[in-house]
Order: sequence, then structure tokens, then C-alpha cells
Amino acid sequence: MDEAVSYKKDWALTQQAFEKLLGWLDADRERAGLKYEELRIKLASYFDRKHCPASDELADETLNRAARRIVEEEKILDEEPLVYCYRVARLVFLEHWRNPARAPAALDDLPPSSQPFADPEEAAEREVKRRKLDQRLECLDRCARELPPETRTMIVEYYQSERREKIVRREALASRMKISANALRIRACRVRDKLEACVTNCLAGRVK
Repeated sequence: MDEAVSYKKDWALTQQAFEKLLGWLDADRERAGLKYEELRIKLASYFDRKHCPASDELADETLNRAARRIVEEEKILDEEPLVYCYRVARLVFLEHWRNPARAPAALDDLPPSSQPFADPEEAAEREVKRRKLDQRLECLDRCARELPPETRTMIVEYYQSERREKIVRREALASRMKISANALRIRACRVRDKLEACVTNCLAGRVK
């Protein structure tokens, strides 16, 4: 079966299929509902930018195809929902653009944002990476706030600056703390390991 599920006239979205779609978006029913609405808005916006008059219907069609694939394969798709749905949306748009019932228009006459071969996956992947980075930074900030003030100040200063300036800063820091540069390095490594473990737990939802 094609990764981007093609149109199937005799397939209709059932309540069971809808529930499986929500389960793919998030294990928590309430969060899944919110993610569904957010995803639908983004898809409709994508079709709006392509100047499709029926953007809401095309967004629904995209989500229905994702649900159909989950049902037919009897498993949750092992892929980021936003990225996968944008790939399906591209196929839906191409089918819509090629539909002979639509008024014919030369490709060159279409506005730049309506080019049917513009791939939204890259933008979706960038958004996913940005979201993950934001989550990691939030967890890092949260974990850093749990450190004693003097330890937090030490680790921030230890990793500040670049190249030669970083070396000078670390030497000055070790001097103020009345310890050797090697002892400072060992302390910083221990704090970093503690922060990394805390961030990992935070991202996994094990930190409250």
C-alpha cells in the first residue's frame, strides 16, 4: 500500500476508526482531541495557501485517509503525525488539482504558493524538531532551577563563551573556587551528568 493512502470511494470514517486516529495522536483522550483540532487547522491552512476553495473538506479527507491506514494495517503508524499528514495532504492536493471537474489552469499561471509540487514535509519536520528542542530547553531550565544556586552559577559559567575566552573563564572560576582546573572539570562533568539524567526523565514525563 502507498504510504500516502489513495482515495477509496467505498471507505467511510467510523467511530472506531476515529478513536484509533485519536490514539495515534496521543494516549490521553483529552490531549488527543486538542491535537486533532490543531492538526486539522494546520491542514486546512495548508490547503488555503494552495488556494483550494474546499480547504476544510480536504483537511478532513487527509485525516480520514490517515485513519483508514491505521485501521487497514491494524497498528499505530510509527511516524510523527504532522509529518505523515502533510505527506497525505500533498497527495490529496495533487488529486484535487488534477480533478478534471475543476476549471483548467496552467501550472505556470498558479501563484507560487499554489505550486502542487511544493513539499510541506520539510517544514513539518522543522516544526517537529523545533518543538522537541523547545521541550528539551524547558526541561533543562526546570532541572537547572533545582540545583543549589552556587552549583547553577558554576555550571552556567563553566560552559559560557567559546575557545580561548572559555579557557580563561574556567581558569578564573577555578581560582575563585580555590580548586584546580582538573577538580573543576570533574565537578562540572558530575553536574552535567545529573542534568542530563534529569532532562531525560523530564522528557519521558517522569519528573513532576
